[in-house]
Amino acid sequence: MVVVFFLQVLNEKKLQEVDSLWKEFETPEKANKIVKLKHFEKFQDTTEALAASTALVEGKLSKNLKKILKKIVAKDAHEQLAVADAKLGGVIKEKLNLSCIHSPMVTELMRGIRSQIEGLITGLPSREMAAMCLGLAHSLSRYKLKFSPDKVDTMIIQAISLLDDLDKELNNYIMRCREWYGWHFPELGKIITDNLTYCKCVRKVGDRSNFASSDVSDILPEEIEEDVKAAAEISMGTEVSEEDINNIIHLCDQVIEISEYRTQLYDYLKNRMMAIAPNLTVMVGELVGARLIAHAGSLLNLAKHPASTVQLLGAEKALFRALKTKRDTPKFGLIYHASLVGQSNTKNKGKISRMLAAKTALTIRYDALGENTSAEMGAENRLKVETRLRLLEERGIRRISGTGKALAKADKYQNKSEVKVFDPSGDSTLPVVSKKRKIQEVDEQDTEVAVKAKKFKAEMK
Repeated sequence: MVVVFFLQVLNEKKLQEVDSLWKEFETPEKANKIVKLKHFEKFQDTTEALAASTALVEGKLSKNLKKILKKIVAKDAHEQLAVADAKLGGVIKEKLNLSCIHSPMVTELMRGIRSQIEGLITGLPSREMAAMCLGLAHSLSRYKLKFSPDKVDTMIIQAISLLDDLDKELNNYIMRCREWYGWHFPELGKIITDNLTYCKCVRKVGDRSNFASSDVSDILPEEIEEDVKAAAEISMGTEVSEEDINNIIHLCDQVIEISEYRTQLYDYLKNRMMAIAPNLTVMVGELVGARLIAHAGSLLNLAKHPASTVQLLGAEKALFRALKTKRDTPKFGLIYHASLVGQSNTKNKGKISRMLAAKTALTIRYDALGENTSAEMGAENRLKVETRLRLLEERGIRRISGTGKALAKADKYQNKSEVKVFDPSGDSTLPVVSKKRKIQEVDEQDTEVAVKAKKFKAEMK
């Protein structure tokens, strides 16, 4: 049994003292002196009560509540209706033209009524009241979980996480398959570079001796097929048993099945992203957009982040490491994998990532909080970023002058060439003597020169 009831205030003077209003609801007797039961209405079943409760939570006026208000409050139209939700009060005032009040006094009054609800409504056992509240609470929680908009975000988060896990497993399986079959036919890995084609070819042929009689034209082009058959005849690989080949073929089956499922999962993720966040998908792509949502937890949480945070999502460790060591902070996180950032050169990646993050933050908020589901806004912002990227690549950065916008003029380049002459002193192999000499060394050299001069004069005589 679920009920709805209305209470009338008896003593309005005591309601003015908000801070001490709780004292008037300490006992059921005191509470009955403040308010009394005005009307009591029972719902037909839990479904009807759930619909009314859901409408109240969302701030809407249900049909049952509208009928009751017309019957009861119309008699006392001159009095005010106390409501706990200001949004609901606005709806009642707009549709029924009733005066509603919502204030801290009303909040304290509602709190007091809830504390003494069993004494204010007579004839309703406390056990049934508890069971009624518990059943309605469970139904309301189940309804919220069933129709929660965050649940769609959960699907995107799970899909992108599974996609990353599949990529890791595929890489491990393919690496193991190439290494395993490479012992038998090592030349095949160099000829066929595509992993999926490699596994399909191994699964269809098996032993390398079967390549000469097998037709793999549906898998390989004609030129590559001829190279494979020629390599199979002169292969240096070891011989393996049929059981080994069967196990390798089973591994190839797993790789092909996972690859097909990954393609299907990618299409599912793409459709989900276009339905939930079309503008974000147009800006950065479905994979980067899904990773941003998964990193933030939900689309609504991502919409609360500023553009500077969106730019660095996924690079938190590098950011805090740079702040700790007082080095340059990173310029991009997950947004680095967007196609617009990949198109720019290394010099402009920081500028483009900053502008792309700003526009992406706008599109995220538009998708999360807007009612329009078109992707026009995302396409317009992407066009702006592409135009900016083109200007940066062409070095056509505009500046504001007194007469308007004009292209920045660069100085004319002049080639200044200098003629360098060969220095022959560099070819000398003699030890280099220091130019600065001590005073004693100079005096000794002068003395030696004087002695040699005297000897020379004596010999000449």
